[in-house]
Amino acid sequence: MNTNNTVNRTLGMLCAGLIAGSMTTLAVAQTHDPATEPMTHADSKAAKEQAKANKKADVAQAKADKKKTEAQADADKANAEAKVKDAKSQ
Repeated sequence: MNTNNTVNRTLGMLCAGLIAGSMTTLAVAQTHDPATEPMTHADSKAAKEQAKANKKADVAQAKADKKKTEAQADADKANAEAKVKDAKSQ
């Protein structure tokens, strides 16, 4: 029975140590918040470059959407003309 108490105590101490270690890690992780740190020159430059890239991507997407819309309009017009031609031939 003495061995059982020793094992239980050792296991309890191990669990307490693990919990304490994880709480310390959690506390350290919570105190480090990059969003509250001042923006460095490199961060500012990277944000500016990202904004430029996003704008270029938005323009490219708008152009692609316009081409797709125009192509669909052309296809619809050709389909309508084919239906008219088919109706006239009957």
